[in-house]
Amino acid sequence: MAARLVKRCTCLLREATRLAPAVSPVGQLRLARGAQKPLTSSATSSSSRLPGPLSELVEKEQVFTPYPERQEVDQLIEKATRPEELLELLGGGHCLHENHAALTLIQLSRLLSEKPKDKALLIQDARFRQLLHLVNSQITAVWHGTLVKLLRSLYALGLPPTSKELRSVEQEVRWRMRRLKYKHLAFLAESSANYMQEQDSQELLAELLVQLERRWAEIDDSRMLVAMMMKTGHLSESLMTRLEDKHVLDRAQSITLPHLYNMLLAFARVNFRPEREDPFFSLVHEKLGSELAGLEPALQVDVVWALCVLQQVLEAELQAVLHPEFHTQFLGVESPKDQSTFQKLLHINATAQLEHPEYTGPLLPASALVPRPSALDRKATPLQKELQETLKGLLGSADKGSFMVATQYGWVLDAEVLLDTDSQLLPLRAFVAPHLALPSGSQPLPPGAKRLAFLRWEFPNFNSRSKDLLGRFVLARRHLLAAGFLLVDVPYYEWLELKSEWQKSAYLRGKMRKAVAEELAK
Repeated sequence: MAARLVKRCTCLLREATRLAPAVSPVGQLRLARGAQKPLTSSATSSSSRLPGPLSELVEKEQVFTPYPERQEVDQLIEKATRPEELLELLGGGHCLHENHAALTLIQLSRLLSEKPKDKALLIQDARFRQLLHLVNSQITAVWHGTLVKLLRSLYALGLPPTSKELRSVEQEVRWRMRRLKYKHLAFLAESSANYMQEQDSQELLAELLVQLERRWAEIDDSRMLVAMMMKTGHLSESLMTRLEDKHVLDRAQSITLPHLYNMLLAFARVNFRPEREDPFFSLVHEKLGSELAGLEPALQVDVVWALCVLQQVLEAELQAVLHPEFHTQFLGVESPKDQSTFQKLLHINATAQLEHPEYTGPLLPASALVPRPSALDRKATPLQKELQETLKGLLGSADKGSFMVATQYGWVLDAEVLLDTDSQLLPLRAFVAPHLALPSGSQPLPPGAKRLAFLRWEFPNFNSRSKDLLGRFVLARRHLLAAGFLLVDVPYYEWLELKSEWQKSAYLRGKMRKAVAEELAK
């Protein structure tokens, strides 16, 4: 017990020595008192009492504390795999500096990101309340980057809008808004704008949008630019105008190729098209005409795949990556990175087949289109299991449907059924299936028969907590529609509303009827 007490005292003395500013003893006492108050009040009072350079020194000392040496507790926080490991640090005799409480909360948010029930239990834990109190008492000394991550984490942990600790962190962010780097503002917009709307933090969101608009010229990263346009552009028309003034046409002669490619890939990821898309893509094709063949092979595939997603690919660009001399280097690859590249080649090949009827070749060989076992090896999600179980009960017979169907286009269907003209289920395996790489069935489809593909859309398939699919999944829908399927989309946010098996079955039947009715109405 005595040893632990000595250890704690040593830590406190070390922290006191480290934090003491290089001013007179009177100045030290005044700063020590001010540091216990919120930044809003201490900064105002100190500036009124201390004229000239000394007030500036005090204000800087309060916010910009030295970065302490890395301690054992930093590693314990980073390596924790269970919330209990983090909560035990509070009473473990560790020497905690002012950022440790914030870092602990951030790590708790990561560990519980997919566990809503555990979040509710955590909020009731007395140690968690102690942790919130600790970070609240030290909030003025938390570093900028940690502060914005802390706010996002408190939102994600589900603290109620009335929480004084949450409001304290929001107020601290508002107070420092002008001093935050643009990357910090962009992180807040990308990760927390939706939370701010839900939490009724409209004033903080309004100030964030104002700062983003005023300082838009500081953006120097294409990924950040696109993320800003997708996450916050719709919240402010003037901000969107500023961001568009940034997509690259006015700087066409000086823009670097890596910057252009990064922007193109970012656009494809979120399925975004600039307002002036014709001149933008003309610039892209002009640059690619002489440079595509000189790119690293995987980057060549990425760029052409992005153009496929955005429906802007040209025949010459398709030929460049589908030519045997190029694509053979990715056949039979084992590394995850190369397999991902080959998967994109399948999508490019499907684009050439399904969306470019004028394309004359070359294409990938038939042997390359056979799905690999790894395409079906992923662990089933709860939504996937429930969907399959409900469909099996709905179909009534094993030969009336197929599950986890790997197509030659590089996409996997959650399920497939075949309906006749009276919307009655047909024995699927008896009929030819051109979407499969391996032959299946021998009978031609009856006149008027319709293939239905069931596609589940999980939370990560959507863009930033919205109902807009990411680019690769928009491409999947286009390909399957072009291949002749009627699509039955099953998004997670609709499925979660269904509580009973009867509701789930009725939901799927309704979706099937709607898909058929829309086809007949064309």
